[in-house]
Amino acid sequence: MMDSLIDGLSAALLIAGGAFFFAGTLGLLRFPDVYTRLHALTKADNLGLGLVVIGLVLRAESAADVGKLIVIWLLVLTASGAASQLVANWSLARRIRPWTR
Repeated sequence: MMDSLIDGLSAALLIAGGAFFFAGTLGLLRFPDVYTRLHALTKADNLGLGLVVIGLVLRAESAADVGKLIVIWLLVLTASGAASQLVANWSLARRIRPWTR
């Protein structure tokens, strides 16, 4: 009974994480300028990855596996923030204006 509940919760978290990844990708394709695209990617992908990691933590067999998943998540969060900052600074240096109506 408990295993099926954990499996269901894990599957729901993995699906929700995938939905956030899809939403971030859709934002990348649909938003009008580089700044809004960065926002969509960093926010949606970080939340999506967090949900996927939590879903995988529920299925992890050892504490070492849990630790590795959390370290991977933290490294990706750091890299994502640094990369988006670099892209935004590059865009500002090239005088790319934010989209206005």
